[in-house]
Amino acid sequence: MAGKIRLEDRECPLSSALGHVGEWWTLLILHDAFDGYTRFDQFQANLGVSSSILTSRLKTLTSQGLLERRRYQTRPDRYEYVLTDLGRSLRPVVVALAAWGNSRLDPSERSMILVDRTTGVEADPVIVDRGTGRPLDDADFVFAAGPAASETMRKRYEHIPTQG
Repeated sequence: MAGKIRLEDRECPLSSALGHVGEWWTLLILHDAFDGYTRFDQFQANLGVSSSILTSRLKTLTSQGLLERRRYQTRPDRYEYVLTDLGRSLRPVVVALAAWGNSRLDPSERSMILVDRTTGVEADPVIVDRGTGRPLDDADFVFAAGPAASETMRKRYEHIPTQG
């Protein structure tokens, strides 16, 4: 998918992230991995995805460092796909996407919810600033050019003040 990123967007972290996970099956495979699935047949049975698409997506996820391919059996060789630290770091993104999807539904229409494993109490995920605890969906938080921004990116965000 990286080839679909426009040249002028290559420095944008959103474009870069979508280059890794912006494909339908990729997010669903990652979701299954967060739920503990590791084997090809588990992914295939749960998702109903063709073996050729699944093979392609697993290969991409391993080459991008989101999953690690590990042999768990010989004769014949069988492999499992285990989340890496980089892959696990995407869990909050998947949680946020699911929460956004559920927010548009009546609670009685939700087929999957996030709950506390110990208590079973439903969680209401929000993304917050680590330093202040303030929710980031507030209009007071905006994107700005970072230290490595190109001239084009700096021009786009020149009206946003930054420290540093």
